[in-house]
Amino acid sequence: MTDSPIRVALVDDQQLVRGGFKMLINSQPDLEVVAEAGDGREAVSALGKVRADVVLMDVRMPGMDGIEATTKLLGTAAAQPAGSDRADLKVVVLTTFDLDEYALAAIQAGASGFLLKDAPPEELLGAIRTVHRGDAVIAPSTTRRLLEHVAPMLRTPGPASRSHAAVETLTAREREVFTLIAQGLSNPEIAAQLFLSEATVKTHVGHILAKLNARDRVQAVLIAYETGVVTP
Repeated sequence: MTDSPIRVALVDDQQLVRGGFKMLINSQPDLEVVAEAGDGREAVSALGKVRADVVLMDVRMPGMDGIEATTKLLGTAAAQPAGSDRADLKVVVLTTFDLDEYALAAIQAGASGFLLKDAPPEELLGAIRTVHRGDAVIAPSTTRRLLEHVAPMLRTPGPASRSHAAVETLTAREREVFTLIAQGLSNPEIAAQLFLSEATVKTHVGHILAKLNARDRVQAVLIAYETGVVTP
């Protein structure tokens, strides 16, 4: 448990939506809203001045939408020096439709998952904490449906060759764990299947993400589909 609260930024063009989320988030002792924005441009500007840990990002907004804003914010975070507290920014996309193509585009832009706007309050709060820990916030069943829906788009020529080379550096055990991550299994499920301790699985996951240069499990799953490690 950290001493300081998780710093949350809210980006949505509807003020009432932001107001509701803000009240909910600020009611928690371990969470704090530090910035609000009504569109992507405002978000990029606000987060240039204020440090946040997790951004709740609406995707459909006038002007700069959530996908472009996610790309810019995470590009800035990636350019920070190692160890910078601004390098670990995470984005959770808010959408009104399960399997929204905007949600997929945002994940490809680097978001750590997506959440339906009408999700129960405890799910929203849990998602913020989960993403801050470095895990993804798409339920395994949704991950599978999402990726099956777009797998043909993912396997396109391009940077995948770099991903192929990275996948080749995985050890046999890491490759096993990687395949199970891509199938949507959680760490406890992987541990049970491979007869390993959860701590060992967590270590393997860390090594896999580092070797693949993946921000989180969602990015690792995308790489698995891009490189054909798993197929729909």
